[in-house]
Amino acid sequence: MSDTSTVVAFPNHDLPADRVSPPDRKRILVIDDEADIRESLELLLTGENYAVEMAENAATGLRKFESGTYELVLLDLMMPDRSGMDVLADIRQRDLDTPVFMLTAYGSVEVAVRALKSGANDYFAKPWDNEKLLIEIERMISKGRLERENTQLKRALKQRYAFPNIIGKSERMVRLLDEVAQVAPSRATILISGETGTGKELIAKAIHAYSARADQMFVPVNSGSLSTELLESTLFGHVKGSFTSAIANRKGLFEVANRGTIFFDEIGTIGPEIQVKLLRVLQDREFMPVGSNESIKVDVRVIAATNADLRKLVDEGKFREDLYYRLNVINLSLPPLRDRKEDIPLLIDHFFTRYCRENEKFLNSDRRSILSFEPEAMQILMDHSWPGNVRELENVVERAVVLATGPSVPAHVLPENIQQASGMRISRDWNGRVAAGASLFEIVADFERRKIIEALEAANYSQTEAAEALRIPLSTLNQKIKRLSIEIRRR
Repeated sequence: MSDTSTVVAFPNHDLPADRVSPPDRKRILVIDDEADIRESLELLLTGENYAVEMAENAATGLRKFESGTYELVLLDLMMPDRSGMDVLADIRQRDLDTPVFMLTAYGSVEVAVRALKSGANDYFAKPWDNEKLLIEIERMISKGRLERENTQLKRALKQRYAFPNIIGKSERMVRLLDEVAQVAPSRATILISGETGTGKELIAKAIHAYSARADQMFVPVNSGSLSTELLESTLFGHVKGSFTSAIANRKGLFEVANRGTIFFDEIGTIGPEIQVKLLRVLQDREFMPVGSNESIKVDVRVIAATNADLRKLVDEGKFREDLYYRLNVINLSLPPLRDRKEDIPLLIDHFFTRYCRENEKFLNSDRRSILSFEPEAMQILMDHSWPGNVRELENVVERAVVLATGPSVPAHVLPENIQQASGMRISRDWNGRVAAGASLFEIVADFERRKIIEALEAANYSQTEAAEALRIPLSTLNQKIKRLSIEIRRR
């Protein structure tokens, strides 16, 4: 094929053997308003064993992109309804990984640079060289598949072997585990921030377990539960006679944790006196027990956790700025459960198995739980805002195991406060229709809401008759009416 080949393309049977596509056909989406361009690209690509989808305008192209999975997109720059740049921006809002090649009859360096800066992977001016286009398509698809396979393998290995007690496959949790794996071997002090119940101590234990200190002590300190005097003695120890109840010498937790890790939970609650002593340990790796004049040298890694904004406490004069910077060498931020709801089903399965084993009930031959929440209950749990995070979810699952009478757990077993706060919010556009970016849960909930309203209207808002017409228990209908914020009119 020559360098002057035109847009009109025919199947190429003379390409090298290593260019032959594998049996699983790779899908390509072509978005172009010119019929002859679409036809020529279809001939070219199907001849190379690609599965090709066509879209004649921007709206159709975006609709197909959202509903399908493609290895690559060929996108025209100029279309009647919207520009290719606008379509590219919409694609990148939804997907950062799928390669996009821009096609245009107006070739210029400025346009190419603008397209690449906007997120395009490559740029081809019409008429393009078919051979070069095919080579770049195959190279980009192969590169993307290899990167995805490597990422999935790394993540699968990490989840399976590295952090067995940390449950989650959401993007935020995977990124967090990547950071944990990276910082664990170092000696750096780490500050873990996150809301109460997000699992800060679990992360601290994972860091310790995969550090060079793993065979030494991991010593947790609940900073907020001790008075200043008791915390000082607990951390640094004391000598006999240093105060009334000091009837013998006592080692402090820093000495106990020597060559290991000490973990401060809720570090923001410690008083000014302890802050000064803690700063000295971080700076000089030594401290003096209460009542002693001799320093003790220690090699301890410090990991601290907080659910408060330490920077704000510094600004308010409640936390030493120099200590803040000593602690905040590396900051790990734990996402709240409401921001990683795709992990909720995994966590539920994990806790179901744990508490079924503890209670010796609802276990299969592999000692895995056979319990599951009914769809209505599961929807309520997915919609809940989880102010208590993973700890709150764990309590809900433990309660369900205790109260369950069969393998399917109904919604009425959930705590009353969760049932009362279970209103479903559906994203809508200005016409009142479900918004284009709505989740599957919202789409299903909207359909369910409309069907229930139809049944209620047909039954003159008799909930009993509507429940019979929908063939569901009245209690289930009432839960759905409440969750979907359906107004009951007086008959």
